[in-house]
Amino acid sequence: MYEIMSSDEAIRLIRDSDVICVNSFVGIENPVELHEAIYRRYQKMQSPRHLTIVSSAGFGVWDENRGAEGYIRDGAVDRLICGHFGAMPSTKKLVLEDYFEAYNLPLGCISHAIRAQASGLPGALSKVGLDIYVDPRKEGPGINRLSTDDQYVKYVEVDGEEFLYYKLPKLTVALIKGTAADRKGNVSFDDMFMSGDALSICQAVKANRGKVIVQVDRLVNTPSRPRNAIIPGCLVDAIVVAEPEKRNEAYTALTGSFEIPYEEWNKWNEKIDSVSVSHMRNDTAGNIIGRRAAAVLRVDDIVNIGIGLPEMVSRHARKNGMLDNITLTVESGGIGGFPVSGEAFGAMIGAASVYDMANQFDLYNNGGLDVCFMGALEVDGEGNVNVHRTDGAYAGIGGFANITAKTPTVVFCMTFNAKGLEVSQKKGVVTIEKEGSVPKFVKNVRSLSFSAKRAIKNGQKVLYVTERCVFRLTPKGLKLIEVYPGIDVKKDILEQLPFEVEL
Repeated sequence: MYEIMSSDEAIRLIRDSDVICVNSFVGIENPVELHEAIYRRYQKMQSPRHLTIVSSAGFGVWDENRGAEGYIRDGAVDRLICGHFGAMPSTKKLVLEDYFEAYNLPLGCISHAIRAQASGLPGALSKVGLDIYVDPRKEGPGINRLSTDDQYVKYVEVDGEEFLYYKLPKLTVALIKGTAADRKGNVSFDDMFMSGDALSICQAVKANRGKVIVQVDRLVNTPSRPRNAIIPGCLVDAIVVAEPEKRNEAYTALTGSFEIPYEEWNKWNEKIDSVSVSHMRNDTAGNIIGRRAAAVLRVDDIVNIGIGLPEMVSRHARKNGMLDNITLTVESGGIGGFPVSGEAFGAMIGAASVYDMANQFDLYNNGGLDVCFMGALEVDGEGNVNVHRTDGAYAGIGGFANITAKTPTVVFCMTFNAKGLEVSQKKGVVTIEKEGSVPKFVKNVRSLSFSAKRAIKNGQKVLYVTERCVFRLTPKGLKLIEVYPGIDVKKDILEQLPFEVEL
């Protein structure tokens, strides 16, 4: 039977060496009050300590002085297992400084491993991750020198087929953010952007005789409609009521509390963009890339568009009228709306459906998308891509590996180089005014996020769309298939590459 507690009371249920699973998505729907209660207790008692924290998509709030950042920085955590670290500014720095063990698994594979544990299975099989960094035959999932535990990802063969086997430690504490709890302890997510892995996390923790702690905005007397109660009260140990953070009107629109017709998507996206710390690019190179990449779209396509430069695709899909003829998706579980970026990445404007995150990755893993548009940090001559690691910086793979693993058409949107690149376009003629100092096409990628060899084996169509040309992946490597008007093939393309390409 659940109990209503203060956050400080609820956190006493956590013991040293517990394995905490946090339900959140990058920077949204994080149970911040529960994290801060852990920090208060740790500062006072030096407990709980030796914690392991698992999160499919990360659990930061883009602020190194809020949420879990404090107790992680002060030493309460021994191990992190996450799909993405981007919203945790101080934590991702400490990872690279070897403060604690840290493992980066594909977001969808963590989600499925949680669901497997909820059903009594020790782990989950997947073809996602084969031949990229997480494959133990390559680098393995460990990010730093301390992270040498080989139990989380294993290469296995079943019935003559190769898989990776993803296994998590037994989850013993669930930290969940919900909207409301009724008098029976049933928890709804009505005013939230997504429910993520909430149900699977609670089921796994209870199967392991652990504790489920849920932070909600309010208590309600009337029981929720059964379909809206994501977590049944019988799975809950403690409910903490915390004053909800005030949301700008733009962000309130993302909860699905009121209908947003297609005709109003652009208006609401502009409102959200105006209050976000991250604004849409409006540079010439980005527009060239977005316009060309959007030409790949076909009516009735099911699509995923990555954050950053690929977001220009949605802008041009709206301009050319294609946006109303395709179905967009986002990793957190939204489908049929318009994904937003910045602080609220993971939410959707006008979503038709928002279901459990594990179900979304069922779709991605099995090739349910028609096309995806992804960014790239580095590409080599074979067509391999690095998207998750640079020199001295690390965000994590997120859902990238799942999305690109089996999607029939994969489009990488990238500039030829970075840091100083200046491009102009007049009457369709492209001019490279100044080259950037950091090349994107390299002899060898720093780490493998996307395997060209695996893509060829899968029969995927892979394009690399830049501000000056388009490459296509072939069994021999990159082939130059399109050069934009005004571009000098030798000077602007071939002399800028550290490898030869097929012409």
